[in-house]
Order: sequence, then structure tokens, then C-alpha cells
Amino acid sequence: MALSHSSPVPVLLIFPFLLFSPSCFAGILRDCQFDAIYQLGDSISDTGNLIQEDPLSPFARLPYGETFFKNATGRCSNGLLMIDYLALSAGIPFLEPYLNTDALFTHGHGVNFAVAGSTALPVEILAENGVLAPVTNSSLSRQLDWMFSYFNGICRNDEDCFKKLKKALFMAGEIGGNDYNYGLFQGKSLDEVRSMAPMIIQAIKDAVTRVAGYGAIKVVVPGNFPIGCLPIYLTRFETNDSAAYDKFLCLKDLNNLSIHHNNLLKQAIKKLRKELPNVIIVYGDYFNAYLELLRKVRLLGFDTKSTQKACCGIGGDYNFDLTKMCGAYGVQVCPNPHQYISWDGVHLTQKAYRFMTGWLIRHIYPQLQCGA
Repeated sequence: MALSHSSPVPVLLIFPFLLFSPSCFAGILRDCQFDAIYQLGDSISDTGNLIQEDPLSPFARLPYGETFFKNATGRCSNGLLMIDYLALSAGIPFLEPYLNTDALFTHGHGVNFAVAGSTALPVEILAENGVLAPVTNSSLSRQLDWMFSYFNGICRNDEDCFKKLKKALFMAGEIGGNDYNYGLFQGKSLDEVRSMAPMIIQAIKDAVTRVAGYGAIKVVVPGNFPIGCLPIYLTRFETNDSAAYDKFLCLKDLNNLSIHHNNLLKQAIKKLRKELPNVIIVYGDYFNAYLELLRKVRLLGFDTKSTQKACCGIGGDYNFDLTKMCGAYGVQVCPNPHQYISWDGVHLTQKAYRFMTGWLIRHIYPQLQCGA
């Protein structure tokens, strides 16, 4: 279709939206010919494992899942997650949670091992550092054990596993965020939780080495979100000191913690590429994908006055109360979740995840070397 030279302004206004629109990248991962995705992680990607462990979890009931599924599935959002959009882009069915005994894994399209509330470090190691994991004991190492058991069940031997997994995509995270979350909300200082970062990164690095040993040849390792932009942190660490906030009104010190984690993770990935030269390992930049939402809030149709407020929540400047969170009696849901970035103060809305995934795919696709 030819472009008119007489109307440059509309074109210029639309073009940046198209660059960021997930529809432009909706099926791009089909070019990679992935036949399965295997996911490790926490609540950013759990599609139902925690509610198998804890059926009384708030994620097991509405309003979670209200937008897409019209029912709670264990996803910590009003609808789809980033892993769902990655699956859609690859032409793969939504991943079943490993702990769902009714799931049909025989289709061979992958499995989701992520558990909401999980940590990169084993709960025993966290406890030695004075941090309790209150939600689940299914840390990254346990998820890797599940993965090993699953592959043992579908592979005749190592050679067969390498053959079966050569067209699979492995998502090693996001994981590690809860290690910091629990420490900070249990009274640890920023310096104390920052000192845990090398151990957390080593756990993630070891996980990538393990999945490569199982036969993975394409691995995406996502970093942490800018946690200083999340209502849960903005509420807990709210201050009258305007210098504590950046131009997006996010807390600088908390975002710097995420940056520190992500920088260490990128260094670890560089080492992994040397140690595992036959494995394509790609950094998933969730931090900047989130910031891009904030940069384009108005363009993407979000409410500029609600960018840091929870859609499902109650109270305070950020519509969030840690003692009365989404799903609790009396907590209201906004009528327009598509205008919010934050769903429940901790996790994002389906729309926010959709645009983040579009941004992510655009950045990871060239690195995945799908045409090689």
C-alpha cells in the first residue's frame, strides 16, 4: 500500500505504536519452528502449579483470570501471562502446569514448572540467611528436579532427549525476585538483600547449565522487573523525599537493586556462553520492557493517572494494602483493567504483559538465530 506524502503527521503518530504493538510480532516465533516450551520461574509465569499445592490460594478464585478465561486458572493476573503470549507467537498451545495430574502432556508441546512465590535459592539456604519463604518450598532446584523426572519419562536415553529437545525453547525465569522480596518485607536492609545477589545469580547460572545438560540448545534467561515501580513497593517504602523517585515516580534505590541483579545476570550469561558454546543463551530484558510501558503509557491506551495503581486493590496512594490484597473480601476490581499496568499491586494486567511480550520478542528474536 502506497503512503500519501500529504499526511505525514498521522503516519508518524501511528509508526511508533506499530513498532511496539504485539500484533506485529504475534507469530514471529513460528519462524523458529519451536515444537515445545519449558518454563521455570515464579508467579510471573506460573499457569497453575501453586494452586495445586495450595487450593486455597487467592489465585485459585476470581477475580484472577476474569478477563480471558472467565475463571481462575492459577495465573496471577486477570488473564494471559507473558509465557502465554510467547506460546501463541510460537504456535504452541498454552503450557500445562506440571503439578496438574489431569493435564495431557503427551502432546509434547512443553510443560510449565514455574510456581508462584518460588525462589531462586533453596528455602534452606534462604533460612540460613535469615529469610523465610512463606508461599512455597518449590524453589528453582525443585523445579529442575521435576524437569529431570519429566524428561526421564519421555526420553529413552540422553541421545533421545537431545533429539526431542533440539527444537524446544527453555525459559529460565524470571526467577530470583522473591528472594529479594521476602528479605525486604521481613526487615532486611537494601544492602543486606543486595549481598544475596551473587548467590541468587549462581543459582540461576547453575540452572541454565542443568537444562543444557538435559538437551536445551536455546535458552532465554529473563532479568528482574524494575521493582521500584510496583505498587507493593511504592506503598511499603513510600517517602516524602522527592529525590527518592525517578521521572516515572518509581523508587530509585529499589530499581537500582534490580539493575544490580540484572547486571550480574548478564555477566553470568557471558560466562555461560563461553562454557556452553553450542547453546544459544539470550538475556530477556524484562526491566526495559516494563520501562517502555511507562514511556508509552498514553500511546498504548493506559490511564496516565493509574500507571502505578493496582486495578484490584484497596487503599492508599497506590490502591494497595498488603493486609487486604486482591481476592480478599471487600477488595474491589477496577471496571477497566485494560487501562491499568498493575493488576493486583504485585503482578501486571493481561494488556501490560501483552505489550511487554511484543517488546521482548522484537529484542530476543534476532539473538535466537532461528534462521541459522
